[in-house]
Order: sequence, then structure tokens, then C-alpha cells
Amino acid sequence: MNRPANVDVLLRPRPPSPLQEIRDDRFERLGVRLLLKRDDLIHTTIPWDTDVLGPVDLYPPGNKWRKLAPNLRAALDGGFPALVTFGGAYSNHLRATAAAGRLLGLATVGVVRGDELAGRPLNPSLARCAADGMRLHFTSRSEYRRKAEPETLARLLGAAGAEEAYVVPEGGSNALALSGCAELGRELRGAADVVAVACGTGGTLAGLAAGLAPGQRAWGVPVLAGGFLAAEIRSLQRAAFGGPAGDWTLAEGFDHGGYAKVPAELDAFAADFERRHGVPVERVYVAKLLWALTALTESGAFPRGTTLAAVVTGRP
Repeated sequence: MNRPANVDVLLRPRPPSPLQEIRDDRFERLGVRLLLKRDDLIHTTIPWDTDVLGPVDLYPPGNKWRKLAPNLRAALDGGFPALVTFGGAYSNHLRATAAAGRLLGLATVGVVRGDELAGRPLNPSLARCAADGMRLHFTSRSEYRRKAEPETLARLLGAAGAEEAYVVPEGGSNALALSGCAELGRELRGAADVVAVACGTGGTLAGLAAGLAPGQRAWGVPVLAGGFLAAEIRSLQRAAFGGPAGDWTLAEGFDHGGYAKVPAELDAFAADFERRHGVPVERVYVAKLLWALTALTESGAFPRGTTLAAVVTGRP
């Protein structure tokens, strides 16, 4: 793939994403101030050549870019011919990686969970990946679960024809990614008492918590059931920072049936929030985050006088 001349411009640090106050009676009547950290708008001011790079709406936004950018720089600096990464059939991370690879002239390979999907028509998420040039390799769910094991990883890379590729883990969460997400925390220093974010693999929360100031607390809302994230976050922080970093907690029980499950009541809640505030609500992550914060506020989890910042990690 041909690499654009302005790679350094694309990978340089972005200005802080906007912080938007939301006037919502469900929070205000309980004395809680709600802010939205609009990471979905993180790239709206990037200068670029649309003849080379294509439409702006394909640029990976939000926390996906914060996690990917350090890994993209490492892949380019290391002279790797391609990126390989992992995800499910509706993975926002796969979409972001494919878009970033297209924009940077870097070949991408996506290892997709579920070999039963091979040969079927691609869903919109995977079709977008393919349109951005990502080569898709489908594997069994049992093998996918073992992808971190060295022998299984080597076998998967060989089967995908990606033996020489730079490996980005599922969700983009590794030590390099946490350095990018720590900047998100630093942008929010002094702005809120509690900063909340939806969690898939836990990398954004792990980095966010490390970047916040003493006295601030990070809350994570897992979008998958299972209760496994706490150990993953501790492991990520050990790898990135040498040990625990920041004050964080997980609010379990708001996954609404599991990843990419959007029951009617959650969809209705998200649509109502959009009508109230004119903010687009991505359903897989952001809707579950906002639902959780509304429920937690109504249950008294945040005392009066709390300023609460919700990180909008992506757009629909």
C-alpha cells in the first residue's frame, strides 16, 4: 500500500477533545453535574488531503485512536509490512484498525472470532473493514479463546499469512495503548470528581485512571458479562506502569445481555437521550455507559455536589 506523505501529521498528538455540559433533570435533581467528554469528536480539526485519504467519517475516532496511535507509530518505525489484530464480528476495534491502515498505507489483517461466519455475506461492520482493505481471517471460537497462547498465536498468524506483521491485541489494549489513554485522564484533571467510561477489554479504563489527578476516581462500565475485567486491568497496569495506577472501580451488571446486545429498552433509552440533548449515542458502548450512570445516580452512588464526566468513546 502507498503511504501518504503526511504520516507524521496523522500520528501527532491531537488537541483535547471537547467537554460538554449536559442539563438533565435525572442528574440535576439529585445534585449531580453531568459532563460528556466528546472523544467521538477527537479528529474534527485534523488538516488533511481528502484526495489521498478519503472521507473524514472513516477516520477512527475516540479511544480507539488513543490506543491505536502508539501502536501504529511502533509498527511504522519498526518497518513492519502489516498490522494484524483480533475481534468479533461487530468489533469497533477492527473497524478502527482497518481505517487507520488505509489512511497510513499499512496493510491490515483481522482475525475474526467465529469460523461459521466464513463464506457468509459480511455484516456492515466487517464490510466496512473489507472496504478499507482489511483481509479477514475467520477462526473457531475455541481457538480464538486461546489466541494469547504462543503456539496458538503462531498458528493463527501463519494461517492468516501474517507471520511478519505487527500484532495488536484484541481491543488494542497493551502497554503502549495505555500510554495513549493516560493522556485522556490528564485532559480531565480538575474537570470532574468521577470519570466514567464503557469497557470492553479494559485498556481505556486502565490508562484513564493512571492519568487522572489524586482525588479523582475512574469508573468503568463493562459491556460484556463475566466479571473478568478487574484482573485484566491490573495486568495491563503492571505491564504499562509497573504496578497499580490511579483510583478505579468497575460497575458490573449493565451489559444488557452481553457484547453488542441492544435490547429494546436500551435502544429506547439511547434514542430518548439523543432527543433530549442532540448527542448521537453509539449503542454498543456509550448507551450502556449512560444507562449505568443514570441508574447509579438515581440509586445514590454519587453524593450531591459530584461532577461526573462520561467519556463518549465513539459515534454510531
